[in-house]
Amino acid sequence: MRDVRAMSANEVGSIGSSLSWEQMAHYFHRSFLVVDGLWFMKAEELYGFEAALDLDEMVWKVLPKIQARMLKSMLGEGDGIDSLMKCLKVRLDLEGFDSSFEDLPNGFAITITRCPWKEIMARAGRESLNQKVGERICQAENLAWAKEFGPDIEFRREGGLCSGSSLCSLRFEITRSP
Repeated sequence: MRDVRAMSANEVGSIGSSLSWEQMAHYFHRSFLVVDGLWFMKAEELYGFEAALDLDEMVWKVLPKIQARMLKSMLGEGDGIDSLMKCLKVRLDLEGFDSSFEDLPNGFAITITRCPWKEIMARAGRESLNQKVGERICQAENLAWAKEFGPDIEFRREGGLCSGSSLCSLRFEITRSP
């Protein structure tokens, strides 16, 4: 099978010729969400919730590095706080978050009013786990994003939808002069 990345848009389109680009993107997005939940539930069945959460945290310390590098390349961005902000805007849009960005003197803040991961947990009847999962996984994920754009970029989360708040407030700031 040929590597899709090496194919032209017309060749890729012919693979799913009965599907639109939007449908294909939806298929892969949905698959991404489902596989994340399935592997967690299977790990939980085998090892218990705490061990599954430990594994999940390990995964979410690595996956953001891969995602960040891919978006940096696709968007022609480099290191630094401005590039981080541009890439995070794209990431949050792609993943279905409702978010707004605010410039800060040493970085930026993100306000999230809708989190698709929280909604998935609710649909699965696992809302009672939201706070524990959100605190560990969001921290690991966003810290990995910050560090991928520079060792002097710090991440801090203030409040969270998963904790019952009406929004998540994420802050990314440079801690020392470049």
